[in-house]
Amino acid sequence: MFSFKRFFRKSQTLAMNKFLIVGLGNIGSEYEDTRHNVGFKIVEDLAKQNESEWELQKLAHSCSFKKKGRQFVLIKPTTFMNRSGKSVRHWALKENIPLENILILTDE
Repeated sequence: MFSFKRFFRKSQTLAMNKFLIVGLGNIGSEYEDTRHNVGFKIVEDLAKQNESEWELQKLAHSCSFKKKGRQFVLIKPTTFMNRSGKSVRHWALKENIPLENILILTDE
């Protein structure tokens, strides 16, 4: 079973203090206010709560913030849903974030 407490536990290494949070959604105005974009909405709320500004970068809109000694990188892939893995892979490698520090938010 998934545990937020375990996901955000303290770690000894720098890489373990960096997390990638991916909000999945469908691109296009026809999906804007549908359940299919709940992942987008959650990361948008996290960014707003932490006063972080979105930037359009390679394969995603992204922003980041630090909280309690941890760095959080948020992304909203600009790829279609079935291609979102390409965006996640790019950002995990770019930011040197291990697989166990990636959280995917979706409507399923």
